[in-house]
Amino acid sequence: MAGQYAKNTNVASEVSRLEIEKILIKYGADNFAYATTNGQALIGFTMNDRQVKFLLPLPKIEEFRLTPTGRQRTENSQYTEWEQACRQRWRALKLVIQAKLEAVECGISVFEDEFMANIVLPGGGTVGDFMKPQIEAAYLSGAIPAMLPMLNNT
Repeated sequence: MAGQYAKNTNVASEVSRLEIEKILIKYGADNFAYATTNGQALIGFTMNDRQVKFLLPLPKIEEFRLTPTGRQRTENSQYTEWEQACRQRWRALKLVIQAKLEAVECGISVFEDEFMANIVLPGGGTVGDFMKPQIEAAYLSGAIPAMLPMLNNT
């Protein structure tokens, strides 16, 4: 299901990425990193002595071979639709990051709460990567898992 926010935006993905960086700088972030692969983009930064990374799922161009009614698209049309979907996702990421930073800035929330899932742990994964399986296990078993199992050897 495609997102609805900015679904018709004309703002290029590169412009949104630059806007995100400007917003992050405004709120005190530094040490930026960017990468893209087929189907994913990464934006990383340092803020409040924490490394933070967002993985932005991007559609694959192959997903746009057909129209919603099942007709074959031209190569040009396929590219146009794929590019539009990428632009939409970058605009949505800008909105999310800006909203989180503003919530912290005006005292609605604190940095760690807003960015917890995206804070990078020493091994390179995020808190979200670490916690998702533990949350699933807790719901399946009804028991709360140890936060740091390797420390429970006493």
